[in-house]
Amino acid sequence: MGDDNIIKKDQMPNWRLKAWYPDLSEDVQLKLKKYFLELLRFNKTINLISPKTVLNADAIHYADSIESCRSVYELVNKHNVLYDLGSGNGFPGLIYSILYPEQKIALLDSDERKCEFLKHIVNQLELKNTNVENTKIESFPPDSIDQAICRGFSPLPKSLLMLRKIVKKGGVVFNIKSEEWAIEVSQIPIQICSIWQPGLISNYVLPLTGVKMVVVKTDKID
Repeated sequence: MGDDNIIKKDQMPNWRLKAWYPDLSEDVQLKLKKYFLELLRFNKTINLISPKTVLNADAIHYADSIESCRSVYELVNKHNVLYDLGSGNGFPGLIYSILYPEQKIALLDSDERKCEFLKHIVNQLELKNTNVENTKIESFPPDSIDQAICRGFSPLPKSLLMLRKIVKKGGVVFNIKSEEWAIEVSQIPIQICSIWQPGLISNYVLPLTGVKMVVVKTDKID
C-alpha cells in the first residue's frame, strides 16, 4: 500500500454536509455519513476515489452528487428505472438512491470488485430501491434504457457513440461535467449530432473549492 492511501491523524477527511445541506433529514445525513466511512475503508484496497480527493471528498464527490441529482430529479420519469452508467464508486447513483428512495435505481459497472462494494453499501443502508449489475454497458440489448445518469463515465463523444443503440428514441442521458463541457460537445461527430441533442440544464459551484460543474441533458432524438 502506497503512502498516498494513508490518512494521517492531522489530516482526517472533512465531513461538512450537515452545514452545507441542513435541509436533508437526519436519516439521509446518517446514510450519507455511513456511505462515506465505508468508502474510506474500502478505498484502502480498491481504487474507488483518488487519494488526492480523500480529504475533501465531502465537497468533491458528495456535494457534487447532491447538486447534480437534485437537478436530474426535476426532469426524470419517476416511474421508470434510472441507470447510473459506470457507477464504480457509487457517485452519483448511490447518492440519488439515498435522496430519492421512491425512484428505482440500477448501478451498472464492469468491475466486479467495485460492484461488490456497491452491493455492500446497498445492503448496509438497506436501499431497497437500488439494484447493482456487474455488466458491460455494451452488452445491453438495443433500446433497453430510457434514462441514465453518468459521472466520470467517458467524454461525451465516446459515451454517446457507445449508447446510440442502447438508449431508446426519446430517451435521455444526464452527464455531470466540468465547466468545459462545451468543448466536449463541439467534438461530437456530425453523424452523432443527428441522433443526440445535448443542452445545459444546470450549473453550480462546489463548496469551498470554487469548482464549477454542470449537468448536460442529452436527448435521443432518432
